[in-house]
Amino acid sequence: MEGAHYSPPWADTSIIGVAGSSGSGKTSLAHAIVSSLNLPWVVILSMDSFYKILTPEQHALAHRNEYDLDAPSAIDFDLMVERLEDLKQGRRAEIPIYSFEQHQRQDNTVSIYSPHVLILEGIFALFDKRILDLLDVKIFAEADADLCLARRILRDVKERGRDIEGCIKQWTSFVKPNFQRHVHPQREKADIIIPRGIDNRVAIDMVVKHIQLLLVKKSRNHQEELKRLGRQAEDEPLSQNVLLLKQSKQITAINTILRNPATDDVDFIFYFDRLSGLLVERALENLRFNGKVVQTPQGNEYHGLGTQGETSAVVILRGGSCLETGLKRVIPDCKTGRLLIQSNYRTGEPELHFLHLPEDIASHSSVLLLDPQMSSGGAALMTVRVLVDHGVEASRIVFVTYSAGKMGLNRLLKVFPDVRVVVCTIVEDYHERWLEKKYFGC
Repeated sequence: MEGAHYSPPWADTSIIGVAGSSGSGKTSLAHAIVSSLNLPWVVILSMDSFYKILTPEQHALAHRNEYDLDAPSAIDFDLMVERLEDLKQGRRAEIPIYSFEQHQRQDNTVSIYSPHVLILEGIFALFDKRILDLLDVKIFAEADADLCLARRILRDVKERGRDIEGCIKQWTSFVKPNFQRHVHPQREKADIIIPRGIDNRVAIDMVVKHIQLLLVKKSRNHQEELKRLGRQAEDEPLSQNVLLLKQSKQITAINTILRNPATDDVDFIFYFDRLSGLLVERALENLRFNGKVVQTPQGNEYHGLGTQGETSAVVILRGGSCLETGLKRVIPDCKTGRLLIQSNYRTGEPELHFLHLPEDIASHSSVLLLDPQMSSGGAALMTVRVLVDHGVEASRIVFVTYSAGKMGLNRLLKVFPDVRVVVCTIVEDYHERWLEKKYFGC
């Protein structure tokens, strides 16, 4: 079932393209921009990662410095565009790893997820029209040819295991002709031409200020989207996928103990652990089961049920850790991932700071999301979106929480109507987070 639209803060990633001759200082310029931005969600992506896989004949030529690696035909633009589109739409992207010493792509990849800003640097960063259409800022780094040659020789000898003779051979045979034919014309497509590289502080400051304005605009748009979802969900009844724990006398008694300021820390932890176990048990009622026949010790057949596939959990730090004791009591060997979402103290916008998920989480039949309190639903929306972006179907996600506000529940389930939420008690909207402070004592 498809719900309302929601884009996380990192959707529509701002992509900055930095092109220029080999040795023109593109990488140093990219690092200078990152340093000036002073943000944790900025990634530098080198086009070198997208060199095509060479045939054995091409591989032999490359080792003799006789294969043209400085022509557009050496780059897998189709794969690059595909990965950039993934990042632009807020999805995880697997980036190839290329070895210059071996002249071949490695078997493993590097995952990139949720950057607010991505700097794409390479000699052909402004070459392909499909890439140009994805860029927010286009930069051309300009430098003297002799300086570029000197920098290239130093880099290739020191970092890539080349000799000086081979470097000069490549420069005269491939690098210089390709610069005139393919690289220099990109200068006309640039928004900003930066001579003198990292020494040009005026140009770097202009780029940084422009990027900062883009991020402010995106943050405002995200806040407006959350408000819009809140207005849409304000008067709607709770979804049938909100699974309220049965309000038995035992549950009411435990809630009384937990909410009593006179309850000491030891008793609070003991009773909350009991309740968290009951919440996880209720969540497991939503697992998928298959029929299973077992032989009893008495030699009889018992026609029962077995869980279908694996169940894992993701703890939303730090509050979700309160529910881990209950989780381990019910599923002792449960694979567990973690993520940290904190609100920006300036904007109030939830931001993803840390992410570690089980590698095979997309194949799990059920994933429990653990957070003891849900208020506005902003963090819940982001965490579910993170799982969906990593291949987990929304219908397989069960959000486990002690308390939740009606608006937060409606926001989450309006966007992801197939998610189920197990909750002990419904509270007022924008309820203050207090439980983890009491549980951890700080």
